[in-house]
Amino acid sequence: MNLANKLTMSRLFLIPIFMVFLLIKIPYGDFLAAFFFTIGAITDKLDGYVARKYRQITNFGKFMDPLVDKIMVTSALIALVQMGRIPSWIVIIIIAREFLITGIRTLAADKGIVIAASNYGKYKTTFQMIAVIALMLNNYPFSLIHFPFDMIMVYTALILTIYSGVDYIIKSKNLFKD
Repeated sequence: MNLANKLTMSRLFLIPIFMVFLLIKIPYGDFLAAFFFTIGAITDKLDGYVARKYRQITNFGKFMDPLVDKIMVTSALIALVQMGRIPSWIVIIIIAREFLITGIRTLAADKGIVIAASNYGKYKTTFQMIAVIALMLNNYPFSLIHFPFDMIMVYTALILTIYSGVDYIIKSKNLFKD
């Protein structure tokens, strides 16, 4: 397993760590959860950089990187719904899009095609991660000045989620010609 793929897999192991800190009631738990989630977000950017720079792009990485991102983000979003920090309807739309695109990727893989993440999908993931971090921090420090940064990021991520999902569907329309 190359370095890029190891970075991707390390993100998977960070999920239970940030979830524990997010869900247990300890001093600074939200900050620790946000810290470990941020480490995961950084490894997401780093694994792509390493894969391109050192020519370590693999089919495993093309498949696992977006899958681990989905698991990481949806785990956090579901916990944040439980905590009352994000409306469930937004999370339902985000998760539905993720299932839909995963289904399209599975159909493509069955036909021997690997669909790499699009730029819109990468933007979507970036804004989802920023939104999750802001929600984990309960909008701190923006709450001190009554600026809804967390919800601005949530709605930006939601718009990008929908747009990138439609983009994937349009680009994959040839998969459905059978």
